[in-house]
Parts: sequence; C-alpha cells; structure tokens
Amino acid sequence: MTSIRGQLTRAYSAALIGTMSLFALAIWATRRYSAVEDVQRAVMMEASLTLNVIRQAEEAGQPVTVERDKLVGPVITPTLATLLEGMPGYVVVLDSVGRILFVSYAVRQLGSDDLAQLMSIVVTQPTTGAGQVVTIGSQSLLLIARTPEGNSQVSRVAVASSLHSADVAIRQLLGTMLVIAPLLLVASLVLAYLIAGRAFRPVDRLVNEVQAITDGRSLHRRLPVAAGEEIARLAVTVNEMLERLEKSFAALRRFTADASHELKTPLAVLRADVERAMSDNAPRVEKMVALEEALQETARMADLVESLLTLARADEGRFDLHRERIDLEPLTREVYETTSILGEAAGLQVELAEAESAIVLGDYNRLRQLFLNLATNAIKYTPRGGRVEFSLTRYEKTVTFTVRDTGVGISSADLPHIFERFYRADRARSRLAERGGFGLGLAISQWIAEAHGGTISVRSRLARGSTFTVTLPLAEQGELALTPPLPEQATA
Repeated sequence: MTSIRGQLTRAYSAALIGTMSLFALAIWATRRYSAVEDVQRAVMMEASLTLNVIRQAEEAGQPVTVERDKLVGPVITPTLATLLEGMPGYVVVLDSVGRILFVSYAVRQLGSDDLAQLMSIVVTQPTTGAGQVVTIGSQSLLLIARTPEGNSQVSRVAVASSLHSADVAIRQLLGTMLVIAPLLLVASLVLAYLIAGRAFRPVDRLVNEVQAITDGRSLHRRLPVAAGEEIARLAVTVNEMLERLEKSFAALRRFTADASHELKTPLAVLRADVERAMSDNAPRVEKMVALEEALQETARMADLVESLLTLARADEGRFDLHRERIDLEPLTREVYETTSILGEAAGLQVELAEAESAIVLGDYNRLRQLFLNLATNAIKYTPRGGRVEFSLTRYEKTVTFTVRDTGVGISSADLPHIFERFYRADRARSRLAERGGFGLGLAISQWIAEAHGGTISVRSRLARGSTFTVTLPLAEQGELALTPPLPEQATA
C-alpha cells in the first residue's frame, strides 16, 4: 500500500506539472504576441517614414518620379531611392496605375516566383494600416499597406518585415524553459517529499504509540498531544477512545469475574445436592430436600442468566420495547399492593402517599419490572418495624415515581457505584446479606429508565434510609392510542 507521503508527493507533482505547463503556455502566448507587436510597430514606422520622405519631397516641389524608359515606365528619383534604400525591410512603392516605382534591396533578392507572389499580395492588401501575416516562399512576413494623404504620384506604399526574429525569441524562450523546468520540477519534488515527511512525523509517532498500546495491557497509557491543530485533535480523540476502551475492558473483566463468582456458589451447591440425592444410603426425605434445594439453585441461576441476557441485549441495542400509552396510576397501585403483601410478611409498614394519573409512552412489563425492583429492594434492606412509602407525582412535562424507606441506607462511598453490574454495598448491608441478590437489579432498572427517555437517581445515608426517584417524560398528545394493560400483564 502506498504511503500518504508518496501519494501527496505524486499529487503535488501532477499539480506542479500542470501549473508549469499552463504557465509556460501563457508565457509563450504572451511573448509571441509581444514579439509580433514589436515587428508590427517596426513595420508601421518604416511605412510612415517612407510616406514622410515622399510627402516632404512633394511639398518641397521636388520631382518624385523620373522617366527612365518608355517601356519600363517611371521610377522614383535617385535622390528618393537613395533615402529609401536605407530601409531594412521589404519596401514596395506603386504609382496611381499600379506600376512599380521602387522596390528595396530585400525585395530584389527574392526569386521571380516569390516576387510575383509578393506583388500580387501588395496590390490586393487593404490600405487600412492593419498588419497581415503572409507567407512568401519559406518566410513568414508581416505586411502593411498605406496610402499617401492628398494628391500624390504615389498610390500605395507596402512595407513588410520577416517574423524570423520573433520566432527566434520564442524558440530561445522555449529552450530556456525546457532546460530549467525539469530542474525546478526535480527540486520541487524533493522538497515536497521532505516537507511531507516532516509533516507526517508526528503521525508516525502516534502510530508507534498506538501500536505499543494495542497489546491490551497498556490501555492506561495516553498519546502525547503534539503541536498542530489537526494532530492535537487526533491525539485527543484517540486518548478519549483509549479511556473508553480502558473502562470497557475493566468493566468486562469485572463483569466476567463477578459472573463467574456468582455462578460458582450455586453450581457447587447444585452439585452437592445432586450427589446427595443420588446417594443410595440417603433417606427418601433427605433426597427430596436435596432435589428441592437443587431446584431453587437452578431457578436462581436461571434468573441470573436471564438478567445477564437482558443487559447484553440492551448493550447491543437489540432489545425492542413494545411502546404504548400507559397510565402509571393503576401500575403504581398494583406495585403497592404487591409490596404490601411482601411488607406484611417482613413486618414493615407500606404506604402509598399519592398516585396521580400520568400517561407515558412505554413498555408496560418493563416499567412494572422497574417499579418492582425498587420496591423489593426497599423491602429487602429495611429492618422489621420500618416503613416503605410510594408516591407518583405528575409535573408539567414529567412524572416521578419515588420509593422511600427507613432501611440501613447506603454509604457515600458506595452511592456512585450502586448502578454498576454485580456491585453490592455489602459493607453497609452485611447483616442482611442472606437476602442479597446478584447486584444486577439496579443496573437493569437504570437501563429501563434510560430506554424510556428518563432517569433514575438515589439519595441515601447510612442508618437513615434511601430514596429512589424515577423521572419519566409524559406522553405527547396524539402519540399512539391509550392501550389498557392486559390481564396477563397485570399479573406478570
């Protein structure tokens, strides 16, 4: 796989070549236009100078032409011819009937065919003063035709100059560019490669650091935040990800250890009960007792596995809630009645302070599980003679379900951890440990509350009791139709 450094260098090379090509084309076009403009100015100057010489002679009353031969016709006077011979370009002077009065030395050097071609162009060339590029033989000429002002024996003056000088300048420019461009390109590529390498040096360090961390045993390490906004943001983002991974790995290890610990005891008891029931010497009554204990441990492990499965599905987002509009008042009264029976057996006073009608959008069975979890926890950790109180209070947009007890309470050190899986505040509740569960009930309760868009909170002090509060959003008007709980739901 090609490195980003190499890809950037190639991309820079392509961009540089394209830019240099466009720049060279622009320079070539500009230089050629400038060279042709220079030639055109020189030709126009020669044409103007030729006309001025003829005009000055006419204004001074001097003859412009002389009869040299009746067959050949008039020609320009030797004096004017001497003056015009100094013109460097191709100069042709015609009289009013189109006869040649004068041709310069450069014209006389042309071959007969080239001369005939030039004369045919001179006769037909417009006298507007605009230049026209013509090809005479193997030469490219820029030709301009002018007409004298006023009455004159001269009808047309044509001046041309070779574009060879312009072509030479263009070729010299192209040759210079062809020599310099590869050197500039190579130097630029080397510089770009070095700059890209320096720019990606912090990235290489980050890659090496991440490779050293990915062994799974160094998740506590963090990447250095280097200079540069992008690299710093990358390092901060990776550090945040590593922090989450570290917490996830720690939670996974703790979860695995706790699950193994929770399953180890019931499995040992189950094995002992089965071995006792299989003993030939054991009485029938003792075998039945052993099987009953084994059944209880099996049910306990089934509850644990069901709780773990619920949390695992919740973590993966695969646990669908069957949402419907539910009035929490009947649900609260049902939980109160169930808790009253449990409280009576435990010697507790159970009260329902208030229960207002409140419609929420949620899963009836899961909300019942949430309320019962909090209620049974209050019964479990409240000593005989204590009190458990329920209340359901409706506000403008939310409803709160509260469970208060006068139990043993929770220490301030344990409060931040009570919703963690398998966490049990045994130090505060050691004397009630025989009633302890798996430490998953509050974790499931928190998931149910959050899955319904709500929250769960706790306030507690040792020996002062605890207060658990569930806050849920009220259903908006028009959200599903109100569906009363089914009979089997009410008794689930």
